[in-house]
Amino acid sequence: QVQLQESGPGLVKPSQTLSLTCTVSGGSITMNYQYWSWLRQPPGKGLEWMGSIDSRGSTYYSPSLKSRTSISRDTSKNQFTLQLSSVTPEDTARYYCARGPGPNAIAYRGQGTQVTVSS
Repeated sequence: QVQLQESGPGLVKPSQTLSLTCTVSGGSITMNYQYWSWLRQPPGKGLEWMGSIDSRGSTYYSPSLKSRTSISRDTSKNQFTLQLSSVTPEDTARYYCARGPGPNAIAYRGQGTQVTVSS
């Protein structure tokens, strides 16, 4: 059973870059036909797909976040990371990493990590 665990700072200041890491166990992030994604859910709002990286390392981003988002991976550590630049309080949310059969098709996700943007 593949498991995903998010990690990173819980508090980020406005204008800084938010960085989160997803550690995957029970399966390789290079396995064929799998997409590894980042999602978020702001307080009182629905789940939002932010972007994905596939088994070959190709990336896909939400058009609304593309200018501020970067997803990369470290295959030696079986991890993938999210960087979101120029954050504002509107980026306060619970952030999840996930995997699925497509860029915005989620089959499993981690428990999530709360990130607050505040000075």
